Amino acid sequence: MPSMGVDLSGIIRRRETSLRDHSGWTVSVDAYNILYQFLSSIRQPDGTPLMDESGRITSHVSGVFYRSVTLLENGIVPVYVFDGKPSRLKARTLEERRLIKEKNRIQLEEAVESGDVERARSLASRINTITGEMIGEVKTLLDFMGLPWVQAPSEGEAQASAMCRDGTVNGVVSQDYDCLLFGASRVLRNFAANGRRKLPGKSFYVNVTPEILDLSDILETNGISQEQLIDIGIMIGTDFNKGLERVGAKTALKLVKKHGDIFSVLKERNQEIPNLEEVRNLFLNPPYEKAEIVKTVKPDIRGITGFLCEERGFSAARIQPYLARLEEVSRKGRQSSLDLF
Repeated sequence: MPSMGVDLSGIIRRRETSLRDHSGWTVSVDAYNILYQFLSSIRQPDGTPLMDESGRITSHVSGVFYRSVTLLENGIVPVYVFDGKPSRLKARTLEERRLIKEKNRIQLEEAVESGDVERARSLASRINTITGEMIGEVKTLLDFMGLPWVQAPSEGEAQASAMCRDGTVNGVVSQDYDCLLFGASRVLRNFAANGRRKLPGKSFYVNVTPEILDLSDILETNGISQEQLIDIGIMIGTDFNKGLERVGAKTALKLVKKHGDIFSVLKERNQEIPNLEEVRNLFLNPPYEKAEIVKTVKPDIRGITGFLCEERGFSAARIQPYLARLEEVSRKGRQSSLDLF
């Protein structure tokens, strides 16, 4: 299941946007975050993931292929960032997710046995696991498409955010507010062209609006510093720590503005947060490797076709229009002689 992240929604001002508004941008993409979205939403009518004839799941490569072509057509270069070794501080969150997934598996078996098709479909979409093989497949596809990707030393969203913070990319594509705590200057949510998203476990779509979160605007609007935003996140609770009971974003904002920082808040309330200094430093100075300057290269159309159609059973007729669009984008890029990076 995707990262739970920190819920800063109560104090976040967002602005509606569109893909066209960001033509010319290069964006880092929190790969695990978006792959979980694809695994949850790109499914067959009975709730099972898309699979090839061998029973291998293909939802992830399908999502990456079609979404990447759409971004490129809108003048946006995606740089996918993959997770490395998780922080030891994340152990509690990872265990919670494992237990939830196991509970869902048991309930799925019960739903199947009772013939409850709708519940089975819903539960099936919640049980997703990203394997090393899947990651390898996505990286192979990106190489064929001529798209850059980055391997993070630890948390992918931290790497993606740091790349935005240091100006390597213009924004981060992620659903998680955590990217703001890691210092991403701009976060792009619901970043799809059609403005619609399939609800996991459902057979219908809901309308969503692409939106941009601007860190400097958020800090200015709330009258706080980056360090105070991190303190607010920690008080709410993050993937790396359990927050204070009955403290949401608005309450945390009031507390930090009244007392100055989290240390003073905890002293006043006579409370503690385990590993506070370590968690705080993780957001202030996350494990991060300076990304090399990368460029899009000419896509290997034959390689893409072989990988998707011959190896994964995709319909050649279905992907052909997208391959043509990918070639056209590449041709225009070469004609202009402009490097997108």
